[in-house]
Amino acid sequence: MKILFFIDSLHSGGKERRLTELMKALASKSGMEFRLVVMNKEIHYKEVLNLNIKIHYLIRKTKKDLSIFNGFYKICREFQPDIIHAWNSMTVLYSIPASILLRIKLINGMVANAPLNSNMFNKNWLRAKLTFPFCDLIIANSKAGLKAYPSALKKTAVVYNGYDFKRNEQLTRKQTIREELDISTKFIISMVASFSKAKDYKTFFKAAGIVLEKRDDVTFLAIGHDTDSPECLKLAENFIDKRFFRLLGKKSNVESYLNLIDIGVLATFTEGISNSIMEYMAFGKPVIATEGGGTIELVEDKITGYLIKVGDAKELASKIQLLLNDCELRDQMGKGGEQRIKKLFSIDNMTNRFISYYNKIAITSE
Repeated sequence: MKILFFIDSLHSGGKERRLTELMKALASKSGMEFRLVVMNKEIHYKEVLNLNIKIHYLIRKTKKDLSIFNGFYKICREFQPDIIHAWNSMTVLYSIPASILLRIKLINGMVANAPLNSNMFNKNWLRAKLTFPFCDLIIANSKAGLKAYPSALKKTAVVYNGYDFKRNEQLTRKQTIREELDISTKFIISMVASFSKAKDYKTFFKAAGIVLEKRDDVTFLAIGHDTDSPECLKLAENFIDKRFFRLLGKKSNVESYLNLIDIGVLATFTEGISNSIMEYMAFGKPVIATEGGGTIELVEDKITGYLIKVGDAKELASKIQLLLNDCELRDQMGKGGEQRIKKLFSIDNMTNRFISYYNKIAITSE
């Protein structure tokens, strides 16, 4: 079977990590041949470069560069894939003409979030409305995501993200990381997410300030794209003494930092299935996250962590305090989360489900 993957970039991010893990797993499967088409030459996930696959770069000269349609068509005509699997709304749009003209099955993988108020004024909602009728299958990474977009139920499926536990090997020593970051506090709490509109760093920093009014044994980390930006620094300084936070930006070895922390936090306004939460749980860390979206499919409230209301800094601070004061509870929730990832969100589960849908799509074309 021949699969052509199409994505806008392989920057650090959720869908990019998911595609990378899928390609790594598929590379060891017999009977699977695949290529990658990417619209940006910056590759954060360097593992992709070692897969011995052909990578096509389709770079737009302008936002409305129509030559991308022709460029992608030529790649499809030469490779003759059985399936095009496009991973975001823009690449789905670019895929449709080639899919129709060359009679190639098209999988739409754009649904990776669960926006609260999807309507015609939302760019992705409009693209979903336009593209779904031309797709043979829409694969989301959460049930909440499918509910948020207009879709034909017979053409939809959910494949949860998968975590590769090999990532937990060959970690930098905890003490080395502590020294690198100049951290001497007993506890470390982290939020791993880009500094963007969908992520609620204000609530995270505000909660941190509340916690630090009562104790001085905690350092708060922000890890992700633009968390080292002047805007993020300014926001953090509104709530937290600079001695007690570190804004780290993107980290290629994020696993070593996750191994170090005591609690993982994700405050958001909307979320699909969060790779950050999966990473916290895979490292046996208790999770405090905003309820709603795909998060409720991942985190078991009061079992593997706590779900809090959107924007509720006081509740977040209260749950942080509760966990910091109870070592046994932290360990219990952390172990529960790790087992949940191994059982329901393994890389094998994700890969096998994707292959199963690829096979079904391929059969219907024969």
